[in-house]
Amino acid sequence: MKASNFADQSDITVSDPRELKRTVAGTAIGNFTEWYDFGTYSYVVTIISTVFFPTSSLADIASFAALAVSFVARPIGGIFWGMLGDRIGRKGVLAITVLMMAAGTAGLGLLPGYAAIGIAAPILLFVARAVQGFSTGGEYVGAMIFLSEHAPDRQRGHVCSFLPVGTLAGYITGALFVILLQATLTHEQMVSWGWRIPFLVAAPLGFVGMYLRQKLDETPAYENQDDSERMNKRSPVEQGKETIARQWRPMLIAAGLVLSFNVTNYMLTGYLPTYLTEKLDVASNPALIIIVIVMVIIGLIVTFLGNLSDRIGRKPIMWAGSIMLAVLSLPTFLLILKGGYLSIFLGTLPMGLMLVCFMSTEPSTLPALFPTSTRYGATAISYNLSVSAFGGTTPLIAAALVDFTGDLLVPAYILIIAGVVGIVSIWFMAEPAGKPLEGASPTVASEEEAEEMRAELQPAMA
Repeated sequence: MKASNFADQSDITVSDPRELKRTVAGTAIGNFTEWYDFGTYSYVVTIISTVFFPTSSLADIASFAALAVSFVARPIGGIFWGMLGDRIGRKGVLAITVLMMAAGTAGLGLLPGYAAIGIAAPILLFVARAVQGFSTGGEYVGAMIFLSEHAPDRQRGHVCSFLPVGTLAGYITGALFVILLQATLTHEQMVSWGWRIPFLVAAPLGFVGMYLRQKLDETPAYENQDDSERMNKRSPVEQGKETIARQWRPMLIAAGLVLSFNVTNYMLTGYLPTYLTEKLDVASNPALIIIVIVMVIIGLIVTFLGNLSDRIGRKPIMWAGSIMLAVLSLPTFLLILKGGYLSIFLGTLPMGLMLVCFMSTEPSTLPALFPTSTRYGATAISYNLSVSAFGGTTPLIAAALVDFTGDLLVPAYILIIAGVVGIVSIWFMAEPAGKPLEGASPTVASEEEAEEMRAELQPAMA
């Protein structure tokens, strides 16, 4: 927001620290549920191939295609939930999406396999993934916006960086659950029923998430809008057309940033487990443990980088991630291809460090690109279209290209492209750190800070 707009704000929102902590917990549980599902699916994809595609010579690719279906459904969900969130509020939408998302995950665990119902089994698998994807289309974006609109302007990077903590915790929990099951059950037991257990656990997570979110307050930025700003009298189609027409430039920037983030994310978490086991003959559990260790390291530094972004800006950290993608992706995969657990770990760790540069900054950056009245819809459309077209399909595309070309460095080439796109997107982005969200009054952490700001604004308002 321009400096002149600060003077027009007679109201300053003071954030309640206790409410902010509840907001962080309530939003993070949705990300936990989403990535618990994704981590579990990625780690049992070879078993899912056996259960649902036993007669296919391309079973792993078919299983990744089922995963990709959820990303095809995400833009539809993003448009639906995004427009709804701008019309009726953020809180109600988030309460629904977390429950629906958990239902889609748990439903997968109840599906009969190909041996029981034939071709209907993979069809139902695709349906379950579509339900999960539709709900997820409004989940992560809604959580980013909900937390951004509650956070103090000068602490937004730090506060929003707790969102990926939920993401990482969900992924790590799902991975550790699968590792435990594989260590205690035979392969036959895992194929027969063991793989279902992690998915079924998602059901109570959904109810817990809905309960926590219903206890939260709606965001000040949304509540303080005029009725005309909310566009409540407009149809979703009209609202969507205006959103795209007015916000196309920041939507392109957002889509580019999301591409870099999610291609890296899904390459590391979605494809690498299968890449290591299928292409490099690494045993399943050691491969999973290496990636989990990297994710734990990311979890330990993500909030530090979020806090740092409040001090030095979001762009320098994003620059670092994009440049590393463009320069270091090829060396990291060459190191992975040397084989041996140490080389694989040392090759995987830089990929995690590239990822955390985006993971720590994008939750506070993307919502700042758009005004309050269209923030949910514009962010959801750009985010989910980019994730669906590029991020979520990364495991499928990487697996197919590696199989087709026989070149084990294909994943590195994909990451290099993602880094270049990130560099271009950041170049055109304005620095959002420390500024109020567009269309919202300044938000501060204390009454003392509010008084200081009023004193600074008084001459301009006089």
